[in-house]
Amino acid sequence: MPRKPRIEYPGAFYHVMCRGNNGEYILTEEEKKEYVRFIMKYKERYEFKVYAYCIMDNHIHLLLETGEVPLSKIMQGIQQSFTQYYNKKYNRTGHVFQQRFKAQLCDKERYLWQLIKYIHYNPVEAGLKQGLEYRWSSHNSYITGKNDTLVEVSFILRMLSENSAIAQKEYRNFMNIEHETVPIEEYEVVSEQEYNSKQPSVKNRKIRLEAIINEVCKEAEVSIEETIRRTKIQKYSDVRKAIVRLSEKYSDVSKKELAKQLNLPPSMISKITSGKSQGTQLVDELMRKFEEKGIIQA
Repeated sequence: MPRKPRIEYPGAFYHVMCRGNNGEYILTEEEKKEYVRFIMKYKERYEFKVYAYCIMDNHIHLLLETGEVPLSKIMQGIQQSFTQYYNKKYNRTGHVFQQRFKAQLCDKERYLWQLIKYIHYNPVEAGLKQGLEYRWSSHNSYITGKNDTLVEVSFILRMLSENSAIAQKEYRNFMNIEHETVPIEEYEVVSEQEYNSKQPSVKNRKIRLEAIINEVCKEAEVSIEETIRRTKIQKYSDVRKAIVRLSEKYSDVSKKELAKQLNLPPSMISKITSGKSQGTQLVDELMRKFEEKGIIQA
């Protein structure tokens, strides 16, 4: 049975879970340190945000918000890097983690705090004597309130109060409220179908024309300047057609402005959007790749 594709778009909010292969206890203190290092490495490279984490002996929880780079690429980098490190260290081959990671698309506005609490309570639920003071959890960063190179602590605490001391106190109060043992499904905040039903349709999600032009030209490996200037060459003509069709679907730019930006007569814009000017395989390919990246969800 084929895997169900994940919904990915800039600003998406995910609860990510990774488990050791066969539930094995793969994460010693040294391995936990290395895993954090790999999160940091790819956070700097791909510019995503971490709101919470907890690294247990046999599984990991992350609360992430993606930027332009999709979650699948972020986690591929982290997981593959750790697997290579682990296999080299222990002179072994094969999987370290159980299948691919699990990710739940979540509603940040409604469930941010519940998820932070759920993740930070993992050591408590596991019966570890450190409880909430468990070292490999972002709870400690929230308690100190200090700027953290890994976790967006200040951003989250400011939701409670602009005064850092008050925010930390409010956080402690929140964490000390009796925590119920609940199944993970309770925090599978929304299914993909439910999430989509609550969002504006793709047609109503407007993307800046500049973003469409940049992405299509990047995918076609051509410069924006050449695309606008070289009107008689087929490849550049196809790139412009892809931009026009995507703009028609996902942008609110006017045909007049689109014609101006692409150095085309308005009549040509109308021909492309009406289908009178036939596309090519390259046009279809550029549109498909644009949409597969999830940019349409922005």
